[in-house]
Amino acid sequence: MTHEKIILAVITMNGGRVAGGAPIFICQTKEEMEQIAANLEAILDGIAHELSEGLLIIVKH
Repeated sequence: MTHEKIILAVITMNGGRVAGGAPIFICQTKEEMEQIAANLEAILDGIAHELSEGLLIIVKH
């Protein structure tokens, strides 16, 4: 079974705003969020999308 579109990770500064089955990374600053997102994009071969201030997801298209 191949997944064509899937959320691989969630990156946030407010852990109380998110829940679910994807790994959740809670950061202290926007800079930390951006660094983790860049690393996860490379590691997971995904793309980061900002859903709102302080909330990013890494997806596989």
